[in-house]
Amino acid sequence: MLQMHQSFYPAWVIPVYIIIAVSPHQCMATCNVQNGRADCSHLRLSSIPQDLPSNITSLDMSHNIMTAALPESLKRYSGLLHLDISYNSIKNLDVDLCRNLPQLLTLNLMHNEVRLLKREDLSHCCKLTWLNMASNRLKLQGEPFSLLKNLKYLDVSMNKLQSAMLGTTPQLPSLETLNLGYNDFTTLKTNDFSFLRDSPFLQKVSLISSMSLENLESGCFKPISGLRVLSLDESRKGSLFISALCTELSGTAIDFLSLRKISLLKLTSQTFSGLKETNLTFLDLSSNSLSKIEDGSFQWLSRLQTLNLTDHNIGHLTNGTFQGLNMLKTLLLLKKKDQKSHLLVDDFSFQPLSNLESLILQNTALVKITENTFKGLTRLKKLDLSWNPQTERQLTDKTFVSLCDSQLKTLNLNGIASAGIKPGSFSCLKNLSFLFLDRNFIRQTFLGKEFEGLSQLQELHISNNTQAIYLTPESFVGVPNLRVLTLAKSLTAETLNQDSSPFRPLSNLTELDLSNNNIANIRQNMLEGLENLRVLKLQHNNLVRLWKQANLGGPVLFLKHTWRLEHFTIDSNGMDEIPIEAFRNLTHLRELSLSNNLLNNFQDSVFDDLTSLEVLRLEKNFITSVRPEVFRTPMHNLSLLVMGKNTFDCTCESILWFVTWLNTTNATIPNLRDQYICNTPPLYFNRSIMDFDPLSCKDMTPFQVLYILTSTAVLLLMCSAFIYRFHGWRIQFYWNIMINRILGLSDARLGEGREFEYDAYVIHAEEDARWVERRLVPLEDKDCQFFLENRDSVSGMSQLESIVNNMRRSRKILFVVTESLLKDPWCRRFKVHHALHQVIEASRDSVVLIFLQDVHDYKLSHSLFLRRGMLHQSCILNWPPQKERIPAFYQKLLIALGMTNRLQE
Repeated sequence: MLQMHQSFYPAWVIPVYIIIAVSPHQCMATCNVQNGRADCSHLRLSSIPQDLPSNITSLDMSHNIMTAALPESLKRYSGLLHLDISYNSIKNLDVDLCRNLPQLLTLNLMHNEVRLLKREDLSHCCKLTWLNMASNRLKLQGEPFSLLKNLKYLDVSMNKLQSAMLGTTPQLPSLETLNLGYNDFTTLKTNDFSFLRDSPFLQKVSLISSMSLENLESGCFKPISGLRVLSLDESRKGSLFISALCTELSGTAIDFLSLRKISLLKLTSQTFSGLKETNLTFLDLSSNSLSKIEDGSFQWLSRLQTLNLTDHNIGHLTNGTFQGLNMLKTLLLLKKKDQKSHLLVDDFSFQPLSNLESLILQNTALVKITENTFKGLTRLKKLDLSWNPQTERQLTDKTFVSLCDSQLKTLNLNGIASAGIKPGSFSCLKNLSFLFLDRNFIRQTFLGKEFEGLSQLQELHISNNTQAIYLTPESFVGVPNLRVLTLAKSLTAETLNQDSSPFRPLSNLTELDLSNNNIANIRQNMLEGLENLRVLKLQHNNLVRLWKQANLGGPVLFLKHTWRLEHFTIDSNGMDEIPIEAFRNLTHLRELSLSNNLLNNFQDSVFDDLTSLEVLRLEKNFITSVRPEVFRTPMHNLSLLVMGKNTFDCTCESILWFVTWLNTTNATIPNLRDQYICNTPPLYFNRSIMDFDPLSCKDMTPFQVLYILTSTAVLLLMCSAFIYRFHGWRIQFYWNIMINRILGLSDARLGEGREFEYDAYVIHAEEDARWVERRLVPLEDKDCQFFLENRDSVSGMSQLESIVNNMRRSRKILFVVTESLLKDPWCRRFKVHHALHQVIEASRDSVVLIFLQDVHDYKLSHSLFLRRGMLHQSCILNWPPQKERIPAFYQKLLIALGMTNRLQE
């Protein structure tokens, strides 16, 4: 039955299934190749890729599933200098590996399954300087390292080696560091390090976590007498073993000895006696829960310079505890954080440490500081008493009197539960440069006496107190050289709302931190006199009204005195407005942070003076548009922009310039695709602004230009039409006058081939005779001559002959067109026919029409056989109904009568 079902599967199902099953191994992430280094780690590769550049010098194949490093697969990369094949399942080291990699310098084989290592396996690795064979469970055969003349670092830790002897003949002449930690040998024999007797550069041997090591044969370190660094961390051996170790190290050049986590609970006066003749300068006894130190325990370590007793459980220090450590410079006495026992320090306990420069007593639960606690520390430069709650809650002039003879420069009093500072508390610390008073419970008004005597103080840190410190104009008069002042989360809200600024004496101040103080009001002169201020922090206050135009007295421009400011932070203040003068003249500002406010619209030139800005933070505001008028200048040299989580309006007007800038800038913009999200319009809602298509805006540009041009043309045309409609006659009238005055009226008589007796033969209806007498005859006073039939006809001559002859003697034939003329049979028959003959014989300019009435062109053609199109435009005149247009009419008539009848060639 099963076979029947299988037969129904198509033939392509099995190949597809095979592809799907194999795909996780075949479709892997590619190696990262950069600057000649190929990183192919964590890719589940079973072999070395052959598609990498052949000129790579470093190859990382760690954390894969290789079972062998085939020399043939590495032949392509013969220039390799560094090869890392750690964390694989490689069974053996092929003899041809280094043959195909002749330039190889470092080889990492840790965490593999190499069981047997022979001399031949490394015979061609002559140039190797660094070799890590840790965690392989090695079994050495012969002298596997004897040919590694240039090797400087060798790690064979975590291999369950039964002996520290890695060879019988001298070898590894260049070795500097040997790691034998986490192995199983129980004894260091006299000859175990004989193979290193010709290794003059050997400086460090690590025996970390050698818990099986029980015995040290006499002279076991003699072959490596040049040893300078020895680590036995996590070996849990106790004081007896350490005494034996020190005895064996007596003839060496040991300089650094690390004995961390070795269960050393007690030091006796003989524990380090074997180190008397050594030059030991560094001793690390940290993390040992050391509870007791006998007097004189360190008397043998006269050259010791650094002693680390961190995480101790010591309850009592006496005058003899540090006896003999007269060269010590650094002492670390940090107590375990979970230990609640107190440390009792006798007077003059530190007196033997005459050269001590740094004393770290952090979290030691120091019971009390007396007038003699630190006596004798004349060269002390750093004292850390942080997290030592004092029984006396107030610092007084007696607290540090034992340090009057010291050269103390740094004093750390963070977390000592101090409630106040009495006048003169630091008066004897004349050289103090750095004072830390953070995380205390100081509640007082600073009157200036508190910091008396600290004229050399450069940094004062009083942050994270109880926000109960009130400042006065004299608060910092005693620290004129102060450069850094931090008062975060320590001041009362109204302490800066006073006429005279408490910071005025601090002319050298470069950094001021006033954050987290709920400050609501400050004065415009708060920073007056701080010309050297470089860093100002005002975040997490309540300065919402500070820059509002509606603020009483206007915006408070408190930055106008800090023209050298470089870093300014005013996050989380609820600000929704920035005055245009807020950042004026801040040309040195390199970092500006306005995050977590309510900012939306910015005035165009508000950031124009920020020409040096490199970092701009505006995240978590209500910014909708990023316009070039606002941001072009500050974003010109920007290296970091943080503007995510705003309500961007993804339209062409709002972010086209911004998106274009994002696509071309070299600045770093974290979380660009995840936090720069569009809020409007609906098309882009909840999408990244990088999805906005700038091309959708570019096509609008020519249409906008075309729209502007066409709109302008239409408006000009409409205006011109209106002007011409109502004032065209006036324009034409003055134009004619101007032309005539410049060029003079044209005289047709000069251009005609024959003389005319009349300027015009007037044809009119009987009803229009009175108009002719009143309007045309007066023009004869202006050197015009008209022929009027009822006035100028010769008696006795036939009317037809008179019409023909006088028309010939007239330059123009002037029709006074009215409805009456169209009905006059005499005019319609003979006079018009002869006038048409004149038009044809001479030109179209020989006829002038004066319309006294609005006569349709159809009637004109039907009655007089004339059309307006037959005549020149200047020969067609209309009698104006308005009285003011009559002079313009006469002007046009004179021009028409003065025109020549000849055609223009």
